[in-house]
Amino acid sequence: MSEHWPQDALIVLGASEEHIPLYQEARHRGIPTVAVDMRADAPALPFADTALQISTRDTDAIADALGDARPAGIVVGASDAALASWHALGLRYGTPYVYPENALAALDKAAFHEIAASCGIVRYGWAASDDPDEVAAKAAGLLFPLIVKPVDGCGSKGVTLVTCPDGIPAAVTHARAHSASQTVIAEEFIQGRQLTIDLFLRDGKSMMTCVKDQELVTGGFVVRRISTAQLSSAEHDHLEASAERLCRALGIVDGPANFDLVLGADGQARIIEANPRLSGDSIPRLHAAAYGVNVVGALVALALGEPFDEYLAPTRKAHAGVELIGSPLTVDGELVAWEGVTAARSIPGISDVELYAGPGDLVRPHVQSGHKIGMLIATGPSVADVSSALEAASALIRPVVRPLTEAK
Repeated sequence: MSEHWPQDALIVLGASEEHIPLYQEARHRGIPTVAVDMRADAPALPFADTALQISTRDTDAIADALGDARPAGIVVGASDAALASWHALGLRYGTPYVYPENALAALDKAAFHEIAASCGIVRYGWAASDDPDEVAAKAAGLLFPLIVKPVDGCGSKGVTLVTCPDGIPAAVTHARAHSASQTVIAEEFIQGRQLTIDLFLRDGKSMMTCVKDQELVTGGFVVRRISTAQLSSAEHDHLEASAERLCRALGIVDGPANFDLVLGADGQARIIEANPRLSGDSIPRLHAAAYGVNVVGALVALALGEPFDEYLAPTRKAHAGVELIGSPLTVDGELVAWEGVTAARSIPGISDVELYAGPGDLVRPHVQSGHKIGMLIATGPSVADVSSALEAASALIRPVVRPLTEAK
């Protein structure tokens, strides 16, 4: 770890695989980077110029370590944990872009329910408390099935689907284990079309909007398939306007945000999750594949106080999809090998195959976003073309994983 930090560097709070494109963008532009991550083996560290092995939440330790170095900007990718530090360090150093403090309210799922209601978003039943008995009692009065999760969680950590009251206590215990505040929220599970919407705003208006379908793939190691959605102009405009209202309520005037929502049979959107930041799970690459836009470049430019419109101008109009790959096991294992990767890359329409784990690496059950070990991206003229390419590629590619109990 270097003790001589470059002046006018871009400080990147986080070094997960989701942050790799940020370091690549900065290097492409000739901007030195300082990575901040408490993990010595964080996958993006090889892409940084230098690194601080410090928690992204510890703003005082970060500033002490930087000493007299003055950053040109500070940026965060798909990490909720670093958002408060993004705001605090931006104020401390007077960087061109300071992450809005009001947006931190979106990290509290109970608080966000109230914000969504104030914006006219359709409500649904929920209950939250830091008292496990209280939240369990309130949850029992909601309509089943329920989703029980940490009020301050992210990446699907600590989330349980509960189908009857008997399952509530264990779900609450599981959620509390993943909550820094020990607070749990139970929400009624909403039936309908599972969608996500990404925006990148300038002056309160979206310069890039992408609405995507989400499909959970059961019975295998592919946990989620995400592809650009086919919507009517009226549906698209309704969802975009709702998301813009939410961003303004959160103080997000410039920059990225994304929301998980369900479009019910009544045509009304119900917001399930708010992520006041860039999307993870390789979604920026989906945007590039579908529209030719560079949201990562736009975010780096925003952090440095530069114009960013040019990065968001579409150069194509296609459909694209991402498929996430996880371990085929329900227990921890060791990756032995990948099979079918070359064949998967040769499928027409497959534009990228990325692997996050190699032989000998520990892989965990894919019960949260951070446990994915690979992804596929496809592009094509229609949703059907994209889906066909992903299905063909996922039928070929296989991670061979040995349970740790059998590993030598």
